[in-house]
Amino acid sequence: MNTIRISRTISALAAAAALAASAQDTIPIGEYACLTGKEASLGTSSHQGTLLAVETINAQGGVLGRKLELITEDTQSKPGESGTCVRKLIAREHVVAILGEVASSRSLEAAPICQAARIPMISPGSTNPKVTETGNYIFRVCFIDPFQGPVMAKFALDRLKSRRVAIFSSSTSAYSVGLAKYFKAAFIAGGGQVVAEPKYAEGDKDFNAQLTAIRAAGADAIFSPGYYNEGALIVKQARNLGITVPVFGGDSWEAQDLIDLGGPAIEGAYLCSHYSVDDPSPRVRQFVAAYEGRFGGAVPDSNASLGYDSALVLADAIRRAGTTEHAALRDAIASTRDFDAVTGRITINEKRDASKKAVIVQVRDGRFQFVESVSP
Repeated sequence: MNTIRISRTISALAAAAALAASAQDTIPIGEYACLTGKEASLGTSSHQGTLLAVETINAQGGVLGRKLELITEDTQSKPGESGTCVRKLIAREHVVAILGEVASSRSLEAAPICQAARIPMISPGSTNPKVTETGNYIFRVCFIDPFQGPVMAKFALDRLKSRRVAIFSSSTSAYSVGLAKYFKAAFIAGGGQVVAEPKYAEGDKDFNAQLTAIRAAGADAIFSPGYYNEGALIVKQARNLGITVPVFGGDSWEAQDLIDLGGPAIEGAYLCSHYSVDDPSPRVRQFVAAYEGRFGGAVPDSNASLGYDSALVLADAIRRAGTTEHAALRDAIASTRDFDAVTGRITINEKRDASKKAVIVQVRDGRFQFVESVSP
Protein backbone atom coordinates (compact mmCIF):
# COMPACT_ATOMS: atom_id res chain seq x y z
CA MET A 1 0.00 0.00 0.00
CA ASN A 2 1.27 3.48 -0.85
CA THR A 3 1.36 5.31 2.47
CA ILE A 4 2.65 8.64 1.18
CA ARG A 5 -0.16 10.64 -0.41
CA ILE A 6 -0.04 14.16 -1.80
CA SER A 7 -3.52 15.68 -1.92
CA ARG A 8 -4.66 19.11 -3.03
CA THR A 9 -8.34 18.80 -3.94
CA ILE A 10 -10.16 15.57 -3.20
CA SER A 11 -13.84 14.67 -3.10
CA ALA A 12 -15.69 14.12 0.16
CA LEU A 13 -16.06 10.45 -0.72
CA ALA A 14 -12.33 10.03 -1.30
CA ALA A 15 -11.59 11.89 1.93
CA ALA A 16 -13.88 9.60 3.89
CA ALA A 17 -12.24 6.53 2.37
CA ALA A 18 -8.77 7.88 3.12
CA LEU A 19 -9.78 8.62 6.71
CA ALA A 20 -11.08 5.08 7.21
CA ALA A 21 -7.84 3.62 5.89
CA SER A 22 -5.76 5.98 8.01
CA ALA A 23 -7.59 5.03 11.18
CA GLN A 24 -6.71 1.37 10.63
CA ASP A 25 -3.30 1.37 9.03
CA THR A 26 -1.55 4.73 9.17
CA ILE A 27 -0.95 7.86 11.21
CA PRO A 28 -2.14 10.85 9.12
CA ILE A 29 0.26 13.81 9.25
CA GLY A 30 -0.79 17.09 7.63
CA GLU A 31 1.53 19.43 5.79
CA TYR A 32 0.82 22.79 4.16
CA ALA A 33 3.53 24.29 1.97
CA CYS A 34 3.97 26.76 -0.90
CA LEU A 35 4.53 24.28 -3.72
CA THR A 36 3.55 26.77 -6.42
CA GLY A 37 3.68 30.55 -6.68
CA LYS A 38 6.48 33.02 -6.12
CA GLU A 39 8.03 31.32 -3.07
CA ALA A 40 7.66 27.77 -4.42
CA SER A 41 11.40 27.15 -4.22
CA LEU A 42 11.26 27.45 -0.41
CA GLY A 43 8.15 25.32 -0.01
CA THR A 44 9.27 22.62 -2.43
CA SER A 45 12.60 22.20 -0.63
CA SER A 46 10.87 22.01 2.76
CA HIS A 47 8.30 19.52 1.43
CA GLN A 48 10.96 17.30 -0.13
CA GLY A 49 12.85 17.22 3.16
CA THR A 50 9.66 16.31 5.01
CA LEU A 51 8.78 13.64 2.45
CA LEU A 52 12.26 12.10 2.71
CA ALA A 53 11.97 11.96 6.50
CA VAL A 54 8.56 10.27 6.33
CA GLU A 55 9.80 7.74 3.79
CA THR A 56 12.86 7.00 5.93
CA ILE A 57 10.78 6.55 9.08
CA ASN A 58 8.36 4.25 7.29
CA ALA A 59 11.21 2.18 5.84
CA GLN A 60 12.39 1.65 9.41
CA GLY A 61 9.00 0.35 10.53
CA GLY A 62 7.04 3.53 11.13
CA VAL A 63 5.94 4.79 14.54
CA LEU A 64 3.99 2.83 17.17
CA GLY A 65 3.72 -0.01 14.66
CA ARG A 66 2.03 2.17 12.01
CA LYS A 67 3.25 3.94 8.90
CA LEU A 68 3.07 7.72 8.63
CA GLU A 69 0.79 9.07 5.89
CA LEU A 70 1.83 12.51 4.68
CA ILE A 71 -1.10 14.55 3.35
CA THR A 72 0.11 17.75 1.72
CA GLU A 73 -1.82 20.88 0.75
CA ASP A 74 -0.43 23.61 -1.50
CA THR A 75 -0.77 27.19 -0.20
CA GLN A 76 0.20 28.50 -3.67
CA SER A 77 2.23 31.28 -1.96
CA LYS A 78 -1.08 33.18 -1.60
CA PRO A 79 -2.48 35.03 1.42
CA GLY A 80 -5.52 33.27 2.85
CA GLU A 81 -4.75 29.83 1.39
CA SER A 82 -3.01 28.59 4.55
CA GLY A 83 -6.23 28.82 6.54
CA THR A 84 -8.12 26.88 3.88
CA CYS A 85 -5.42 24.22 3.78
CA VAL A 86 -5.25 23.55 7.51
CA ARG A 87 -9.04 23.55 7.92
CA LYS A 88 -9.22 20.86 5.25
CA LEU A 89 -6.44 18.84 6.88
CA ILE A 90 -8.13 19.01 10.28
CA ALA A 91 -11.79 18.59 9.29
CA ARG A 92 -11.52 16.19 6.35
CA GLU A 93 -8.30 14.30 6.97
CA HIS A 94 -8.36 14.22 10.78
CA VAL A 95 -4.60 14.63 10.95
CA VAL A 96 -2.90 14.15 14.32
CA ALA A 97 -0.48 17.07 13.75
CA ILE A 98 0.46 19.61 11.10
CA LEU A 99 3.85 20.55 9.66
CA GLY A 100 4.29 23.97 8.02
CA GLU A 101 4.69 26.64 6.79
CA VAL A 102 8.03 28.19 5.85
CA ALA A 103 6.73 31.77 5.47
CA SER A 104 5.91 33.48 8.77
CA SER A 105 2.91 35.36 7.37
CA ARG A 106 1.28 32.10 6.27
CA SER A 107 2.11 30.34 9.54
CA LEU A 108 0.43 33.24 11.33
CA GLU A 109 -2.72 32.56 9.30
CA ALA A 110 -2.78 28.87 10.16
CA ALA A 111 -1.57 28.88 13.76
CA PRO A 112 -4.79 30.25 15.35
CA ILE A 113 -6.80 27.56 13.56
CA CYS A 114 -4.53 24.77 14.81
CA GLN A 115 -4.52 26.27 18.30
CA ALA A 116 -8.33 26.48 18.43
CA ALA A 117 -8.60 22.85 17.28
CA ARG A 118 -5.82 21.78 19.67
CA ILE A 119 -3.85 20.20 16.84
CA PRO A 120 -0.05 20.44 17.34
CA MET A 121 1.64 22.46 14.59
CA ILE A 122 5.40 22.51 13.96
CA SER A 123 6.77 25.14 11.58
CA PRO A 124 9.99 24.15 9.82
CA GLY A 125 11.21 27.66 9.03
CA SER A 126 8.92 30.51 10.18
CA THR A 127 11.16 32.77 12.26
CA ASN A 128 8.78 35.56 13.32
CA PRO A 129 8.36 35.30 17.13
CA LYS A 130 4.60 35.88 16.90
CA VAL A 131 4.10 32.43 15.34
CA THR A 132 4.62 30.44 18.55
CA GLU A 133 3.11 33.22 20.66
CA THR A 134 -0.23 32.14 19.15
CA GLY A 135 -0.61 29.39 21.73
CA ASN A 136 0.70 26.31 23.45
CA TYR A 137 0.05 23.93 20.51
CA ILE A 138 2.34 25.87 18.15
CA PHE A 139 6.05 24.99 17.79
CA ARG A 140 9.00 25.51 15.45
CA VAL A 141 12.35 23.80 14.77
CA CYS A 142 14.16 26.92 13.50
CA PHE A 143 15.74 29.84 15.33
CA ILE A 144 13.75 33.08 15.60
CA ASP A 145 14.26 36.63 14.36
CA PRO A 146 15.21 38.08 17.78
CA PHE A 147 18.22 35.73 17.49
CA GLN A 148 18.81 35.98 13.73
CA GLY A 149 18.68 39.80 13.67
CA PRO A 150 21.48 40.28 16.25
CA VAL A 151 23.52 37.51 14.56
CA MET A 152 23.46 39.43 11.28
CA ALA A 153 24.13 42.74 13.05
CA LYS A 154 27.20 41.27 14.73
CA PHE A 155 28.30 39.82 11.39
CA ALA A 156 27.96 43.23 9.72
CA LEU A 157 29.87 45.00 12.49
CA ASP A 158 32.63 42.45 13.09
CA ARG A 159 33.24 40.73 9.76
CA LEU A 160 32.09 43.32 7.23
CA LYS A 161 33.36 46.22 9.40
CA SER A 162 30.20 48.08 8.46
CA ARG A 163 29.27 51.22 10.39
CA ARG A 164 26.73 52.83 8.01
CA VAL A 165 24.17 50.28 6.88
CA ALA A 166 20.99 50.63 4.81
CA ILE A 167 18.05 48.33 5.67
CA PHE A 168 15.97 47.60 2.56
CA SER A 169 12.92 45.64 3.74
CA SER A 170 9.45 44.60 2.60
CA SER A 171 6.58 46.46 4.25
CA THR A 172 4.14 43.65 3.38
CA SER A 173 5.99 40.67 4.91
CA ALA A 174 5.78 39.86 8.64
CA TYR A 175 9.10 38.06 8.30
CA SER A 176 10.86 41.04 6.73
CA VAL A 177 9.39 43.62 9.11
CA GLY A 178 10.34 41.59 12.18
CA LEU A 179 13.86 40.73 11.06
CA ALA A 180 14.57 44.36 10.10
CA LYS A 181 13.43 45.49 13.54
CA TYR A 182 15.70 43.13 15.47
CA PHE A 183 18.67 43.75 13.20
CA LYS A 184 18.33 47.53 13.53
CA ALA A 185 18.21 47.49 17.33
CA ALA A 186 21.29 45.27 17.61
CA PHE A 187 23.26 47.15 14.95
CA ILE A 188 22.69 50.52 16.64
CA ALA A 189 23.46 49.04 20.07
CA GLY A 190 26.76 47.78 18.63
CA GLY A 191 27.78 51.26 17.53
CA GLY A 192 26.49 51.25 13.96
CA GLN A 193 24.28 53.79 12.19
CA VAL A 194 21.29 53.06 9.95
CA VAL A 195 21.55 55.67 7.18
CA ALA A 196 18.55 54.63 5.05
CA GLU A 197 15.43 52.48 5.47
CA PRO A 198 13.60 52.30 2.12
CA LYS A 199 10.69 49.88 1.70
CA TYR A 200 9.21 47.77 -1.06
CA ALA A 201 6.13 45.56 -1.41
CA GLU A 202 6.05 41.83 -2.12
CA GLY A 203 6.08 41.27 -5.87
CA ASP A 204 7.83 44.53 -6.78
CA LYS A 205 10.32 44.30 -9.66
CA ASP A 206 11.89 47.76 -9.92
CA PHE A 207 14.07 48.88 -6.99
CA ASN A 208 16.18 51.51 -8.73
CA ALA A 209 14.65 54.52 -6.93
CA GLN A 210 15.27 53.04 -3.47
CA LEU A 211 18.76 51.88 -4.39
CA THR A 212 19.62 55.33 -5.71
CA ALA A 213 18.59 56.79 -2.34
CA ILE A 214 20.72 54.20 -0.56
CA ARG A 215 23.73 55.15 -2.68
CA ALA A 216 23.17 58.84 -1.91
CA ALA A 217 23.00 58.08 1.83
CA GLY A 218 26.54 56.67 1.76
CA ALA A 219 25.76 53.20 3.07
CA ASP A 220 28.76 50.89 3.37
CA ALA A 221 26.56 47.75 3.37
CA ILE A 222 22.95 46.83 2.56
CA PHE A 223 20.83 44.45 4.65
CA SER A 224 17.80 43.16 2.74
CA PRO A 225 15.67 40.93 5.01
CA GLY A 226 13.14 39.67 2.49
CA TYR A 227 12.61 36.64 0.26
CA TYR A 228 14.96 35.34 -2.40
CA ASN A 229 12.98 36.51 -5.45
CA GLU A 230 13.09 40.21 -4.55
CA GLY A 231 16.55 39.78 -2.99
CA ALA A 232 18.08 38.56 -6.26
CA LEU A 233 16.63 41.50 -8.19
CA ILE A 234 17.77 43.98 -5.53
CA VAL A 235 21.36 42.76 -5.78
CA LYS A 236 21.33 42.75 -9.60
CA GLN A 237 19.95 46.26 -9.81
CA ALA A 238 22.37 47.50 -7.12
CA ARG A 239 25.33 46.22 -9.13
CA ASN A 240 23.90 47.72 -12.33
CA LEU A 241 23.82 51.09 -10.55
CA GLY A 242 27.47 50.73 -9.64
CA ILE A 243 26.81 49.96 -5.95
CA THR A 244 29.65 47.68 -4.89
CA VAL A 245 29.15 47.51 -1.11
CA PRO A 246 28.33 44.12 0.50
CA VAL A 247 24.69 43.06 0.35
CA PHE A 248 23.36 40.45 2.77
CA GLY A 249 20.04 38.87 3.69
CA GLY A 250 18.26 36.52 6.05
CA ASP A 251 17.55 32.81 5.91
CA SER A 252 14.79 33.23 3.31
CA TRP A 253 17.44 34.06 0.74
CA GLU A 254 18.61 30.46 0.76
CA ALA A 255 17.08 29.03 -2.39
CA GLN A 256 18.64 27.93 -5.65
CA ASP A 257 16.43 30.50 -7.37
CA LEU A 258 18.42 33.28 -5.63
CA ILE A 259 21.51 32.15 -7.55
CA ASP A 260 19.61 31.45 -10.77
CA LEU A 261 17.85 34.84 -10.74
CA GLY A 262 20.82 36.82 -9.47
CA GLY A 263 23.38 35.37 -11.87
CA PRO A 264 26.94 36.70 -11.60
CA ALA A 265 25.72 39.73 -9.62
CA ILE A 266 24.79 37.58 -6.61
CA GLU A 267 28.36 36.29 -6.21
CA GLY A 268 29.74 37.40 -2.85
CA ALA A 269 26.35 37.97 -1.20
CA TYR A 270 25.96 36.71 2.38
CA LEU A 271 22.98 35.27 4.21
CA CYS A 272 21.98 33.63 7.47
CA SER A 273 21.21 29.91 7.36
CA HIS A 274 20.23 26.99 9.57
CA TYR A 275 22.88 24.53 8.41
CA SER A 276 25.64 24.08 5.87
CA VAL A 277 25.64 21.37 3.23
CA ASP A 278 29.43 21.32 3.72
CA ASP A 279 29.15 20.29 7.39
CA PRO A 280 31.35 17.16 7.80
CA SER A 281 29.24 15.62 10.59
CA PRO A 282 27.98 12.08 9.84
CA ARG A 283 24.38 13.23 10.45
CA VAL A 284 24.60 15.87 7.72
CA ARG A 285 26.55 13.71 5.28
CA GLN A 286 23.96 10.92 5.60
CA PHE A 287 21.10 13.37 5.02
CA VAL A 288 22.75 15.01 2.01
CA ALA A 289 23.48 11.64 0.38
CA ALA A 290 19.92 10.43 0.95
CA TYR A 291 18.40 13.66 -0.36
CA GLU A 292 20.55 13.74 -3.49
CA GLY A 293 19.75 10.08 -4.14
CA ARG A 294 16.01 10.61 -3.71
CA PHE A 295 15.70 13.84 -5.71
CA GLY A 296 17.95 13.33 -8.70
CA GLY A 297 21.13 14.87 -7.36
CA ALA A 298 19.50 18.06 -6.04
CA VAL A 299 21.52 19.63 -3.23
CA PRO A 300 19.43 20.13 -0.06
CA ASP A 301 19.27 23.70 1.20
CA SER A 302 18.36 24.73 4.74
CA ASN A 303 14.62 24.56 4.04
CA ALA A 304 15.01 20.92 3.05
CA SER A 305 16.93 20.21 6.25
CA LEU A 306 14.32 22.02 8.37
CA GLY A 307 11.46 20.12 6.72
CA TYR A 308 13.32 16.89 7.43
CA ASP A 309 13.94 17.85 11.06
CA SER A 310 10.33 18.90 11.66
CA ALA A 311 9.10 15.44 10.70
CA LEU A 312 11.79 13.74 12.83
CA VAL A 313 10.90 15.85 15.88
CA LEU A 314 7.21 14.99 15.44
CA ALA A 315 7.89 11.26 15.02
CA ASP A 316 10.12 11.27 18.10
CA ALA A 317 7.37 12.97 20.10
CA ILE A 318 4.78 10.40 18.97
CA ARG A 319 7.10 7.59 20.09
CA ARG A 320 7.72 9.17 23.49
CA ALA A 321 4.03 9.99 24.00
CA GLY A 322 3.07 6.43 23.05
CA THR A 323 -0.10 7.85 21.52
CA THR A 324 -1.38 10.32 18.93
CA GLU A 325 -3.83 11.89 21.40
CA HIS A 326 -3.45 15.62 20.87
CA ALA A 327 -2.72 16.85 24.41
CA ALA A 328 -0.22 14.07 25.10
CA LEU A 329 1.48 14.68 21.77
CA ARG A 330 1.64 18.41 22.48
CA ASP A 331 3.31 17.71 25.83
CA ALA A 332 5.83 15.37 24.20
CA ILE A 333 6.83 17.95 21.56
CA ALA A 334 7.22 20.57 24.30
CA SER A 335 9.55 18.27 26.24
CA THR A 336 11.97 17.77 23.29
CA ARG A 337 15.49 18.18 24.64
CA ASP A 338 18.87 17.93 22.88
CA PHE A 339 17.36 16.11 19.89
CA ASP A 340 20.05 15.10 17.38
CA ALA A 341 18.84 16.71 14.14
CA VAL A 342 20.42 17.63 10.81
CA THR A 343 20.40 21.34 11.68
CA GLY A 344 22.01 20.72 15.07
CA ARG A 345 20.79 19.60 18.46
CA ILE A 346 17.29 20.92 19.03
CA THR A 347 15.82 21.82 22.40
CA ILE A 348 12.29 23.22 22.51
CA ASN A 349 12.29 26.01 25.08
CA GLU A 350 9.49 27.37 27.25
CA LYS A 351 8.28 29.58 24.39
CA ARG A 352 8.09 26.53 22.07
CA ASP A 353 10.99 27.82 19.99
CA ALA A 354 14.11 25.86 19.04
CA SER A 355 17.33 26.77 20.78
CA LYS A 356 20.13 26.10 18.30
CA LYS A 357 22.99 27.62 16.30
CA ALA A 358 22.93 29.80 13.18
CA VAL A 359 25.24 29.57 10.18
CA ILE A 360 26.52 32.32 7.88
CA VAL A 361 26.97 31.30 4.24
CA GLN A 362 28.16 33.15 1.14
CA VAL A 363 27.39 32.69 -2.54
CA ARG A 364 30.69 31.64 -4.11
CA ASP A 365 31.21 29.88 -7.45
CA GLY A 366 27.46 29.56 -7.91
CA ARG A 367 26.70 27.77 -4.63
CA PHE A 368 26.14 28.48 -0.94
CA GLN A 369 29.40 28.01 0.96
CA PHE A 370 30.02 27.98 4.70
CA VAL A 371 31.55 31.08 6.33
CA GLU A 372 31.04 30.68 10.09
CA SER A 373 28.61 29.36 12.71
CA VAL A 374 27.14 31.25 15.64
CA SER A 375 25.69 29.64 18.76
CA PRO A 376 22.92 31.24 20.84
